[in-house]
Amino acid sequence: MDKNKIEILGDNHISTSVNTPLRVDAFEKSDEEKIKNIQQYFGKIMEELGLDLTDDSLSGTPYRFAKMYVKELFYGLNPKNKPRLSVFENKYGYKKMLVEQNITIDSSCEHHFLPIVGEAHIAYIPKDKVIGLSKINRLVDYYAHRPQVQERLSLQILKDLQNTLETDDVIVVISAKHLCVSSRGIKDKNSFTTTMEYGGCFEQEQTKNEFLNIIGKKHL
Repeated sequence: MDKNKIEILGDNHISTSVNTPLRVDAFEKSDEEKIKNIQQYFGKIMEELGLDLTDDSLSGTPYRFAKMYVKELFYGLNPKNKPRLSVFENKYGYKKMLVEQNITIDSSCEHHFLPIVGEAHIAYIPKDKVIGLSKINRLVDYYAHRPQVQERLSLQILKDLQNTLETDDVIVVISAKHLCVSSRGIKDKNSFTTTMEYGGCFEQEQTKNEFLNIIGKKHL
């Protein structure tokens, strides 16, 4: 593919689906096999950069890098790592907005594999079910720990919560800094990106604005 076209595609946030694009054989290899292969490949990258892998400081880097990718940064690719979302009967009859805000976003841009860091703010209005508060944080962390674009991340969190809670009355706002913007290309250190996805009663301006006022974002 033409190099200029690759650059253009890499700066556009194009996705064919709310699902992360995965190969059909994505999980046929064990984590240990993946770590071994990535270790070898990343060692070659370091060598191509001219680094001396016999140096004590660098000799273990390929393994550390591979383990970090498989076990930490991208653990959210594997469905077996998805947190169990405990829901409970809404015995209180609570029908007002429930907001979980300032949830840490620690993700990676799928175009350059550079960090995306920021916060998510989520609300829902219960019907028959409520969810343990920590489960919302765990769900965000799970979907964030895979190569992402922010728009898809917002949608994945929204759709999963709507399905789990059996209600469309969910809203997700993410504000994040992209290091692919701040440390390369335009190198804008101050900009950040905000995305918002919602359904159900949050389609109504009054309900949506009530949420935005709570999280301190009055002008979205």
